[in-house]
Amino acid sequence: MGSQDLRRFGGTCFAVHEADVAVFVTTSSAAAPAAEYAATCGMLCLDGGARAAWSVGRTPALAGGRQRARIADVHGVTAHCLWGVRSVYGACDRECARLSPAMPELREDTGRRLGRRFHPGGPMKMLINSPETVVADALSGLAAAHPELNVDVERRVVVRRDAREGDRVGLVSGGGSGHEPLHVGFVGYGMLSAACPGEVFTSPVPEQMLRAASAVEAGQGVLFVVKNYTGDVLNFQMAAELAEEDGVRVERVLVDDDVAVTDSTYTAGRRGTGATLFVEKIAGAAAEEGAPLEQVAAIARRVNEFSRSFGVALSACSTPASGGPTFDLPDGEMELGVGIHGEPGRERRAMMPAREIAEVAVGAVLEELGEVPPADGPVLALVNGMGATPLLELYGFHAEVARLLEARGVPVARALVGNYVTSLDMAGCSVTLCRADEEMLRLWDAPVQTAALRWGR
Repeated sequence: MGSQDLRRFGGTCFAVHEADVAVFVTTSSAAAPAAEYAATCGMLCLDGGARAAWSVGRTPALAGGRQRARIADVHGVTAHCLWGVRSVYGACDRECARLSPAMPELREDTGRRLGRRFHPGGPMKMLINSPETVVADALSGLAAAHPELNVDVERRVVVRRDAREGDRVGLVSGGGSGHEPLHVGFVGYGMLSAACPGEVFTSPVPEQMLRAASAVEAGQGVLFVVKNYTGDVLNFQMAAELAEEDGVRVERVLVDDDVAVTDSTYTAGRRGTGATLFVEKIAGAAAEEGAPLEQVAAIARRVNEFSRSFGVALSACSTPASGGPTFDLPDGEMELGVGIHGEPGRERRAMMPAREIAEVAVGAVLEELGEVPPADGPVLALVNGMGATPLLELYGFHAEVARLLEARGVPVARALVGNYVTSLDMAGCSVTLCRADEEMLRLWDAPVQTAALRWGR
């Protein structure tokens, strides 16, 4: 899809949700032509306030959340995709998040198929002012806590102050908010030059990425680090085209390390999860050393290729817009292979001790990591919390992971434990292993100074 074709509908009207459904958001007056264009891209078209859902050959569905939910069902997506996009414009409709019990076919059939099962209960307690301002408020707090960063709250771009100093490649990444400290917490010396946060679980738009690329380009080009979610992939691709039209050399690296499932709710292919941290740290160190764009991109791709991840959920996450869990996970059950937006995994089982959960996660990762030579080579190990699991439990879980790796003859060269690639307040964790060569280990050990990761400086 051409960037100029998208711009003809005006300004910042294009938004893509981090889901299989890409949504073209425009004004009501332009909805009909936009719907025709969106259909050629496999998109559902909504007006700017999400008052109407349009698709070629269908009558638009107007007003209330239940009607929008039914239109969503027609298109094979859940209402979450609709109100998730609405949150971009600060107009979230809680009715879409708490569907009536009178709609069991949507809650159960479509919800279970897509892993978005809506909770009919009331809103949960959250330390926020309002769902509409949660991302802006967080960015304001980041700016106050870290004066070494330039934080553009209105345009949603975070840039290290010295991004254009020195002769180095710029690294830009981004994605929906709710995964902090990914990505804004990794902006700084030795990692990212800039990050573009979207609304919660919603991809940032190409304008953000283009603005970030322009802010960090110092004559050596820019590397986009992109997690494999449809919205991120489409928008970063569009931003790369626009940047290249402006004379900026751009390389893109796709992170797709999750072994749990393929072609899941939000992706074509594997999902991008914990390996994003490894890619951003190691590629960032290479850029800090002055490596050329092609070399930085090559090592970033190698890190991704040599990394595998597997996640486990003990509870669902709760988005500020919904005010409650985004899917149902009954007491006493856990989701094996969960995604970082709560996407369904491989299976559900009754709750198990940490040692047994570790056996499932490590086994799944090593099964696929066995494709990466050498089979007895050292690994970088990340035990990553999903947001609500305390360090006490994470370190206990890491002990089980380390025990299993030792028993299987896999040496752990470096280990990191903590909350780094989260899913709001989800309880659970993920395991990421990267088969690391000497160059990767050297770059991993290189100094880094960001809000969330720092050593050696």
